Amino acid sequence: MNERLLLTNYLRTLRLPTMAMQYSEVARQCSEEDLPYDEFLERLAEREILVRGEKATARRIKQADFPAPKELSEFEFSAVPHLNKQQILEFARCEFVPRKGNLVFLGAPGVGKTHLSISIGREACRRGHRVKFFTAAGLVNTYLEAREERQVLRLEANIRRCDVIIVDELGYIPLDKIGAEHLFSFFSQCYEQVSLIVTTNLPFADWPQTFAGDERLAGALLDRLTHRVQIVDIQGESYRLQASLNAQQASQAPSESEDPNVE
Repeated sequence: MNERLLLTNYLRTLRLPTMAMQYSEVARQCSEEDLPYDEFLERLAEREILVRGEKATARRIKQADFPAPKELSEFEFSAVPHLNKQQILEFARCEFVPRKGNLVFLGAPGVGKTHLSISIGREACRRGHRVKFFTAAGLVNTYLEAREERQVLRLEANIRRCDVIIVDELGYIPLDKIGAEHLFSFFSQCYEQVSLIVTTNLPFADWPQTFAGDERLAGALLDRLTHRVQIVDIQGESYRLQASLNAQQASQAPSESEDPNVE
């Protein structure tokens, strides 16, 4: 018993908590299967690595600040038949991240742009990448707060430490000159340093109206964003709206137990 307590303390000192908790169970299994010591050690180390990986993934997902736990398995590809499902699944492999590539999801509100961006971002977390989620308005506010506190350099250093940054709803709210300049600064910091996933409802030709009407600023920003970019133009109507209408119709339909002829 004392030897087991000593081994447990050794493993905890070495910061191997899973091995400390599970070595008795693994030892029993290996004894029953008459396995050698190296197999016992391999199984025990594998459990430690798996648990560490799960905790690290959960930590990265929490730090990303996703607004909702969206997954590709939940996405209704049938609602947007023109969307190339195979292409989206390729994006989920995150091969664009080491290349510092960018993704832009373009389309009307409600077609699933945010869902896709979050899903790919969560998959990036699982693959060991550091991810951060912002709405475009939230990103500008973060810059404004950092400016007031004289922490812009610190903010931009944190930005460069990310592997993937999602900027959601770009173009939904027009920016004033200061906001447009901060957003340009952000894209400049990310250029060839961080992969971006951007969702927008505006075609690129209309971006100047979002950036305080400054065509030169919008053009310079697009020049940085569209280098190594893959653009997905999602055509279709809002399936969120359609889902709401279907649910409303279902709730108003008479149940099977009701006789529609009885008043």
